[in-house]
Amino acid sequence: MRAAVPGFVYDSFYPEGWEQRQRADLGTVLDDESDKVHVAIEDGAILGWICIRLHPEDQMGEIYVLAVDPDRQRRGVGTMLMNHAFEQIRKAGMTMVMVETGGDTGHAASRASYEAVGFERWPVARYFKNLNLEHRNGAGGA
Repeated sequence: MRAAVPGFVYDSFYPEGWEQRQRADLGTVLDDESDKVHVAIEDGAILGWICIRLHPEDQMGEIYVLAVDPDRQRRGVGTMLMNHAFEQIRKAGMTMVMVETGGDTGHAASRASYEAVGFERWPVARYFKNLNLEHRNGAGGA
């Protein structure tokens, strides 16, 4: 995962590693937004879960988190959760739904899953600049 972004960006986002950050972020979602979390359960086992957010100002719903148990992936659980989210978002009066994922090879399966249910990719360029390099090199400017 680190190779997909410049080292200074990775280090800033994940000072304790991406797994620690992921756990903390997911814990926050479960603690603060449990009413927006929907869980797929079969025979008492959690198959996966999805968190949705609503952005009424844009008439948009967002799939904020989609997680499927690795042993249950490629069995339609993610698609079922997304379809459930679409219905919830539609019922809330939203006219579109958005999801974000990485553009690196590690997220290729996620992108394929989203495209398979009809998402269209919107090309976005996100740029980062290391301000610490400028300071160390004495560079600056307006």
